[in-house]
Amino acid sequence: MFHSATLKLTAWYLLILMSISLLFSAAIYKVTSDELSSRLGEFQERFEQPDMAPYTSPNHRLFSAFRDGQRSTADRNIMFTLAYVNLLILLGGGALSYLLARRTLHQLEQAHEAQSRFTSDASHELRTPLAAMKAELELALSDPKISKTEMHEILQSNLEEVDRLTTLSTTLLQLSRMDYSSLDFGKVDANTVAEEVVQRYDKNAERIKLTLPKSSTYIRANQASIEELFTILVDNALKYSPAKSRITASISVHGKQARFSISNGGAGIPANKLPRIFDRFYRADESRSKGGAGLGLSLAKEIVELHRGELQVSSTKGETTFRVVLPLFRKS
Repeated sequence: MFHSATLKLTAWYLLILMSISLLFSAAIYKVTSDELSSRLGEFQERFEQPDMAPYTSPNHRLFSAFRDGQRSTADRNIMFTLAYVNLLILLGGGALSYLLARRTLHQLEQAHEAQSRFTSDASHELRTPLAAMKAELELALSDPKISKTEMHEILQSNLEEVDRLTTLSTTLLQLSRMDYSSLDFGKVDANTVAEEVVQRYDKNAERIKLTLPKSSTYIRANQASIEELFTILVDNALKYSPAKSRITASISVHGKQARFSISNGGAGIPANKLPRIFDRFYRADESRSKGGAGLGLSLAKEIVELHRGELQVSSTKGETTFRVVLPLFRKS
């Protein structure tokens, strides 16, 4: 689809370019031809003046024929030159038009592919829990001797699937609503936000060690989005690290930027999978998906990019570290 669109766009670019070139060529030919005719005419008139009689001869009186021959030759040379120039414009313009068309449609093609992939993945993620719920309910309805305990287990299982669908739809809605223009930015203390998120997951500081600067770290951000960002990263570290293992988190200031870093132990993420962990629905290890839909890190990246920051990840066997770099708050 995009290949044919590229060719069509190239043709339109080339048509516009050649139309302009031909119009200019016609104008140049007309102006040059008229100027040549005018100059030759003036020269002939001057040549035929009475005061030039001593210098004239019968051969000179044939100047009119000579003039017409020179004009014809000049017109032909001008036309050949303009045709040659237009041919070069056609070839060069065609190549440049194709490159420009490819460049114009490249981002659209990527967005289309990402949208198609997203739609396919979302359909799969929604279909899986629905299929499980349907199978369990059909089994329960087809068994007249089902016990109360078995029915309770089926309902409990269905409730878990409903919770999963609710979480998935909420996250998808958050991703679709991520818009820089709609966020309210202000002065946010990253230290306070990090402390609140960590305490929510680890009230007694048994697993997470948080290191903060002595003074407040103010960033220009949207309060709710930064809370969501820190929540995703802390939750991710807890999910993919061995039980009771230590997790370290810190906030530091580097020049005009604040950095939030969180590290956890575990098997690590293979180097060939690191570039894709921020893709929607991508899981580096399906066996360690912990029931998630693979949207958390994608949402985290969206939040960071909307704050004009950077989200980096590094992983080796035994440790994975996420680093968030955000601009500090500056008084305008």
